[in-house]
Amino acid sequence: MFTLNAILPILIPIMVGYFLKRIGFFKDGFLDGANKLVFKVLIPVLLFSNLYLADLSQIDFAFCGICALAILILFVIGIFIVMLIKDPKQKGVVHQALFRSNYAIIGIPLATLLGGSDAGAMASVVAAISVPIFNILAVIALSIYDKGEDNKVSVKNVLYKIVTNPLIIGVLSGIVVCLIGMGIDKLTGIDGTLKSLFTNYEIYDDGILTNDNLKYNLVDLSFVGTSINYIGRCATPIALLVLGGKFEFSAIKELFKPLSIAVLMRIIITPVVALIVFYFLGYKDSTSFAILIALFATPVAVSSAPMAAQMGQDEKLAGQIVIWTSALSTFSLFAIIMICSAIGIF
Repeated sequence: MFTLNAILPILIPIMVGYFLKRIGFFKDGFLDGANKLVFKVLIPVLLFSNLYLADLSQIDFAFCGICALAILILFVIGIFIVMLIKDPKQKGVVHQALFRSNYAIIGIPLATLLGGSDAGAMASVVAAISVPIFNILAVIALSIYDKGEDNKVSVKNVLYKIVTNPLIIGVLSGIVVCLIGMGIDKLTGIDGTLKSLFTNYEIYDDGILTNDNLKYNLVDLSFVGTSINYIGRCATPIALLVLGGKFEFSAIKELFKPLSIAVLMRIIITPVVALIVFYFLGYKDSTSFAILIALFATPVAVSSAPMAAQMGQDEKLAGQIVIWTSALSTFSLFAIIMICSAIGIF
């Protein structure tokens, strides 16, 4: 049931978007504009809001480091896998699907359900490492197959796309603000000062926040954090509605080969291999394994479709991959969770 509860909130808005397009409620111009809004504004704000109040001091760098290494290995393997695909505009789309999961939207809630509050807290911290890596590698994957007239990849062009990518700007700005907040905490001696300024907090005594017998008058600027969160929350539902509006069943036949490769790798081969390797590396506790399932077994990120569209890649294929990995991961996640439960991990 909690697998369904994690996946269906992704699928149902897609179905609604598909229905609204079929009855003529959505026009192509609206969907294109909404796609651009999602990629350039809403998802960057969502990524920023997920990171700017993260507690980086709680990061398990050893665990995060090996997860990051695993993602990089998947990226390298993907370079060889996409050799099976001829269309250069499809190569990058399939490539990012091999390593880029829907960790932020599906993964973190799923990890919490599987491993409890400890897993949820650690999963949120792991996002500070995995989300930037996912997005930087995705930009590289969507850029390296666009060759110039001399049939060579322009390193300068790839770096420019990384630096100017709205999603990466959202991630990096969130981390910078988070680091500034940690500096403020150290200077004031109060943990969570930035969080207290930009989120609703309990008023102590006479309206003064206290910590370790220190008292500081803090201005309530919670409207800033609330506004950021409101805008960020719009990203996923609008992206899913647009995805449904652009979905075409007729495209399955023409995209069958790249779609099959991406779906098979994303929801079966990648998670099975990654989880087996981590299991034999000794990560058998429920907390770590819950995060690993969230990181490697969830469907491809929703943001991969608008990113592919805005970077001039095969938008139709990207949308199909998001939809089919989301739908079929209901079964693959169920099987993975059931097996893990049977062998005593959960």
